[in-house]
This record gives sequence, structure tokens and C-alpha cells, in this order.
Amino acid sequence: MIKVLLADDHKIVREGLRRIIEESGEMEVVAEAEDGNQAIQKALDTTVHVAVVDISMPGVDGLEVTARLKAHAPDLPVLVLTMHEEEQYVVKALETGAMGYVTKQSAPEQLVDAIRKLHSGGRYLTEKASEALALRVVRGDGCRSLADSLSMRELQVLRKLALGRTNHEIADSYNISVKTVDTYRSRILKKLNLRNNAELSRFAIRNRIVDL
Repeated sequence: MIKVLLADDHKIVREGLRRIIEESGEMEVVAEAEDGNQAIQKALDTTVHVAVVDISMPGVDGLEVTARLKAHAPDLPVLVLTMHEEEQYVVKALETGAMGYVTKQSAPEQLVDAIRKLHSGGRYLTEKASEALALRVVRGDGCRSLADSLSMRELQVLRKLALGRTNHEIADSYNISVKTVDTYRSRILKKLNLRNNAELSRFAIRNRIVDL
């Protein structure tokens, strides 16, 4: 049996994913985590063959989990699970050390195949994620976006701001303070050489960080 760690902060999502995984008959969810710190601890304390990690968990997000697991358990393949297929998310996940990238929308059809592929030593990307990565290669490093300078949390905050979310709504989404959101916003504006939320929104649309 392929032993799987499942990390997602939404219980109902974990239940659905567990059902998909275990109905395959060849996999077993041996550990679950509802936040990043818990995911790291359980991955290190439990015999796990593949870690399936949500990218947008509050506190320590999925990319930080991936980075720490690659440092402390380099042989454990990490499959990133996300709502996003935008280029920046795909690239950041792979640069962090993820061996696979699957969206929650595609999970019912692709999750089992992805886990199986990672367990056998391969990599797995959804078709759209592969296209986004191919586009980056074709364009070359000379056309890298300023968004590449953002951390994952900054990228997430940028996306929320571009979609018109308030600082309070963003703070609630990621279990952080409103002051912290404002700090992220200030860093984003400085890194991207922008002045206000309207320019942030235009930047996000132009760089396909959001799809309106």
C-alpha cells in the first residue's frame, strides 16, 4: 500500500480527498494535518511515501512545508494541491521542490494517478500547469515577471487584493492580522513599483495572476 500524508486546513476537503485516495484500493491515508506545522511534524514522525499538501494553508503555507520537507526528508515526494494554475504558482511550487502539481478541480480524475507517479519516482503536472511551465521556458529568463520577486504569501495577498478583497477579509483567509496584511501590501507595492490597488489589479490581470 502507498502510504499518504494529507494536509489541508478544511476538514471536508480532506474527507473528500481521503475517499478518492482510498477507493483506489492501493493507497492509504496514514496521517492528516490541518496546518503546515502539523504537516511537517507528522511527515517526520510517520512512515509516509507521498505527501499531498495544500498550497494555501494558514500560517505555514504549502510551499514552506515543501521546502522544509525537502530539507529534512529529501526522499519524500511532495504533491502540491491548489486552486491555482497560474504560471507563477506552478513555477514557485517546482522551485521549492514539489514533484507534482494538481488542482483541486482536477483531483477527482488525477489525484490517484499523480500519487502513483510520484511514488514510482516520477513527476506529475496537470495539462494547464505543463502549458504554463512550457510558456515560461519559451519566453526565457529575460521575460520573467516582476511577480517572481514575490514570496508565496505576497503572491496570495496580491491575488486577493486584485480580486477586490479587503484587508480584513484577507486577514481572515490566512489567519493573520490586518496589520500584517497591510505590511504585505506595502512590500508588494514596493517590489512591483506600483502605487495603489488599482495598479495592483492591472498588474495581476496583465501577468495572469488572476483571470477576470
